[in-house]
Amino acid sequence: MKNIFLFVVCLCPILSFSQNFSARSNSMVLNYSDPKSSLSSSLPRITWQSPLNETVFLKEGKLAFEITVECKTPIKTVQVNIKDKATGLTQASLSLPVSDDKQLKVNATKNLSLPDGVNELEVVAINRDGVTAISTRQIHVGSTALADAAKLGRKDYALIFATDKYDNWKALVNPIFDARTIADDLKKTYGFNTEVVENPSQSQVLDKLREYAEKKYGELDQLFVFFAGHGFYDETFKEGFVVTRESLPDDPGRNSYLRHSVLRSTINNNPCQHILLVMDVCFGGTFDENAGARAMEDDDTYKSPSQSEIIMRKLKFKTRKYLTSGGKEYVSDGIVGRHSPFASRFIEALEKGMGGDGILSTSEVMTYVEMLKTAPQYGKFGSDQIGSDFIFVVSGN
Repeated sequence: MKNIFLFVVCLCPILSFSQNFSARSNSMVLNYSDPKSSLSSSLPRITWQSPLNETVFLKEGKLAFEITVECKTPIKTVQVNIKDKATGLTQASLSLPVSDDKQLKVNATKNLSLPDGVNELEVVAINRDGVTAISTRQIHVGSTALADAAKLGRKDYALIFATDKYDNWKALVNPIFDARTIADDLKKTYGFNTEVVENPSQSQVLDKLREYAEKKYGELDQLFVFFAGHGFYDETFKEGFVVTRESLPDDPGRNSYLRHSVLRSTINNNPCQHILLVMDVCFGGTFDENAGARAMEDDDTYKSPSQSEIIMRKLKFKTRKYLTSGGKEYVSDGIVGRHSPFASRFIEALEKGMGGDGILSTSEVMTYVEMLKTAPQYGKFGSDQIGSDFIFVVSGN
């Protein structure tokens, strides 16, 4: 949740009023109803440890609740309200203990029981001067509250970079063919909004990544980023690079290449919650700073008859995953017209791997690509959270 602080000062040379100011910004309220209070009073800051997402879907109404409230002015009260979202009526309230009149921080951990339906979990923190902060979460409970997968209001995006013609490097035969096939499968089978960028320069890659970083994403939206083409590893710098159209073979500083470190940072800072980066390039595995593979975790606890529940559990945590066609090594571009070995298996996963539930997870993708002669590398980067995943959901189900 984004915390927004609205600060208003009104100066009037003719009339003098006692302070009686109330303003709402998003889900926060500044309430100056006490004439003795001061506009310099600080706003209580509410931080959610659980649940993290603003909207949560639960099959059963058991919720682990954890918050921290901090303020520079002593905290007077902290109250938790469980409301019926449809009527706005408060169904239950809980006051969190404040030990004394000098307490500046309150930590609370509770196991809450919520009724079926759409609940609004509201935290109201008031400091000694009457300044109030309100922060909320929406908790959908029960099968009737779980929307069908098609009604979850989520979007999937695919940004695909492919280069087979270079100004200074040997031409390749399959990257653009691979990219177009993958884009077509993602669009037709999984409903992705796809964009293929062919033979881009370094600046064009970075400009396009910026464009996607400036998009507005929903909590359940996903971004798939794909690179196909030449890759390079510099033993001196101990870093991998994506070779772009204009990259120079004789470039000691590697300034004409796209550094993996820049790519990691740029993609990690994209506001989309769920991102999967796939790289079919030589030395792609060096995208991981440790250049080592991590074992896939096939979490069977996510299996459920409800497609919506699977989606919500898979997308509960922030995702930053990568999958590359090899490690610290060269990989084959393949035979003309037959896709690269990696792309061929990845496309097969997209076309055949979704199973009866209409959902293709990264663990299922791995069952297709892990048998390649050159072992693919899979891992996480940046702000990835434990338990996160990237999924491909068949459209129209």
